[in-house]
Amino acid sequence: MIRRPPRSTLFPYTTLFRSERFNFFNGCSNAKTCTILLRGGAEQFIEETERSLHDAIMIVRRAIKNDAVVAGGGAIEMELSKYLRDYSRTIAGKEQLLISAMAKALEIIPRQLCDNAGFDATNILNKLRQKHAQGEKWYGVDINNEDIADNFAACVWEPAVVKINALVAASEAACVILSVDETIKAPKSQGGGGSGPPVPGGRRGMGRPH
Repeated sequence: MIRRPPRSTLFPYTTLFRSERFNFFNGCSNAKTCTILLRGGAEQFIEETERSLHDAIMIVRRAIKNDAVVAGGGAIEMELSKYLRDYSRTIAGKEQLLISAMAKALEIIPRQLCDNAGFDATNILNKLRQKHAQGEKWYGVDINNEDIADNFAACVWEPAVVKINALVAASEAACVILSVDETIKAPKSQGGGGSGPPVPGGRRGMGRPH
């Protein structure tokens, strides 16, 4: 049990929790760091909470260092998909297929958001395509109302640098896969992959020898 001092206390204090001693410092107006204590019933819950908290802190840190933001909820992916699909129609050649495939791949993000939330992905994506075709570039998935909404006005933002890094990494991974021109597959070993000589009759380990 942790005993907390009154709010007027401005001095450090020490308390014990499960044979561990913790020193608390409050009222430090010039402090630039802080410590967050996580408590839970199981270790995996604590680890998951720590990962979630770390991701949230890093997102805020990235947003502070790079003040350019875009709307989240799949809005920027749908706008890029619309732009690439329109641009592919101006190209006559095999490049049109590549650009159209990338435009289709970008729609996976809002589709996955719908699947994770249990929404009808086909219905939501059709609404998003209509809105983006009308010039509403910030419309994305609205998780709260099972619909679409202007996520920029709803303050659902993501740092632009995160989206740029994701697109660059995905493009590089696709280029690496396309550069593989041959794969080598090891042949299966005789006897079905088992070790040791084959057993007569194919019935291994059944019954006792006479």
